Amino acid sequence: MFYFNNYDEATSKHGENGYIQRPEVIEGWFYLWRLTGKEMYREWVWDAVQSIDKYCRVDAGFTGLQNVYSLNSGRDDVMQSFFLAETLKYAYLTFADNSLISLENWVFNTEAHPLPVLSH
Repeated sequence: MFYFNNYDEATSKHGENGYIQRPEVIEGWFYLWRLTGKEMYREWVWDAVQSIDKYCRVDAGFTGLQNVYSLNSGRDDVMQSFFLAETLKYAYLTFADNSLISLENWVFNTEAHPLPVLSH
């Protein structure tokens, strides 16, 4: 969990330093990439994907981390279903052609399922 305000930028507080494979950051960067075309958002997604592969990969998949600031703090030994369904889907779509699931014709629900936009 990170806090953003006038004094903090992406600051973790209260020992909330774990990574449980939530998709929201990569999802946000995906939307920012698609809407602005600014390459930095793709770079941020790629950096995240590389970090996930480096620090979360285990023999049977991917796991969460107890503390992202300490490599020795342990893992949670869980691969969340939303990791595959959302986190990796948004990462993939960031690098896919923009015509694939175009935001002009599709909207994603909270579980990252694309639904067609109906015109009137």
